Amino acid sequence: MTTYGVPLMKHTFLHEAETKKALATFILNSERLSMGAECEAFENKFALFQERKHAILFNSGGSANLAMIQALKNLEKIKQDDKAGFSAITWSTNTMPLIQLGLQSIPLDCDKQTLNLSSKILLEALKEHNFKLLFLTNVLGLTGDLDRIKEICDEKDIIILEDNCESLGSELPSGKAGNFSLASSFSFFVAHHMSTIEGGMVCTDDDSLAEMLKIVRANGWDRNLNEHQKKKWRERFDIQSAFQASYTFYDLGYNLRPTEITGFLGQYQMQFLQENIKIREQNFKKIQNAVNQNSDFFPLDFKHMNLVSGFAFPFVCKNADLRMKYIEKFNISGIEIRPLIAGNMQRQPFYQKYDKHIYQLPGADFIHDCAFYSGNYPELSVEDMQLILNCIN
Repeated sequence: MTTYGVPLMKHTFLHEAETKKALATFILNSERLSMGAECEAFENKFALFQERKHAILFNSGGSANLAMIQALKNLEKIKQDDKAGFSAITWSTNTMPLIQLGLQSIPLDCDKQTLNLSSKILLEALKEHNFKLLFLTNVLGLTGDLDRIKEICDEKDIIILEDNCESLGSELPSGKAGNFSLASSFSFFVAHHMSTIEGGMVCTDDDSLAEMLKIVRANGWDRNLNEHQKKKWRERFDIQSAFQASYTFYDLGYNLRPTEITGFLGQYQMQFLQENIKIREQNFKKIQNAVNQNSDFFPLDFKHMNLVSGFAFPFVCKNADLRMKYIEKFNISGIEIRPLIAGNMQRQPFYQKYDKHIYQLPGADFIHDCAFYSGNYPELSVEDMQLILNCIN
């Protein structure tokens, strides 16, 4: 295993020693570790932070994405073979549920300056496709013009979902990233803005969707609904007793439940979240200022944003040869790097297996061939930051 002086992430948790000690005490004193009160308390705190009505906790961000698509199908808001546009620059677990659940997945190009879908690109795609669903990804803390995208989708009755797993805390003048959609997903995997080791969340203001997400999360039963909701489902299907209801399954679901460990860690890490976001933003701006002074890089545009909660430092080189040059410089300096998430999703093996239709996406291809990123997190030292700056100055 390669050892890096500047890895993608140094620790599992922010304030690692303190968090591990608190976690050990919690486990030793807890009478229950399966999903319960700690998970619910984390959901409530996260909903308040994100300023949405509901937050539903899952065992991963990927599970959160899968549950959103399944819940929409269960509610008959989308159906088999509906067209679903998605950001071509994304992560596999954004795209896979569309394929797995039988939608027509249509990749959408990205704006090279924001790394994201833009309203201009969406309007061009709508000339050819009648989308029922738009599943967009807010990439590495950056976003497109979400307010205009939302206006377009509202006008055309297109459901928006946001994968906000990389942009927790980012803000536009008109609101937080993750709040421009019917529902949005978040990830708490190691190296994300906050870690619960594994974990994810869906936020929504829609009561019926939140209810269905809880059904989908737990095998299709009503066990985690409130008493009013349970009564409604049991009456609808003539379930005569709590005994019978305990093993009654109302709609399609999975076991996507988190544990109380996830709930405890989420609550504990939230006390550091604002500090975390502030430092990430400061780091991001410092690196971007240096990038803008180097003509080898394509400048990023985030003037439309109030706050960039940088998941990572994206570097978009002006051609593939320059990318190889800087990859070598970062490797020699001991800085761990990655491709800019999955690049153009159409070029992934799984996608080519299940979808034979390939669209021309020049922006996504450019990012695929010419971009990479390194980690951004609060534990980066002054020396770490200088090492990164030395590679790009």
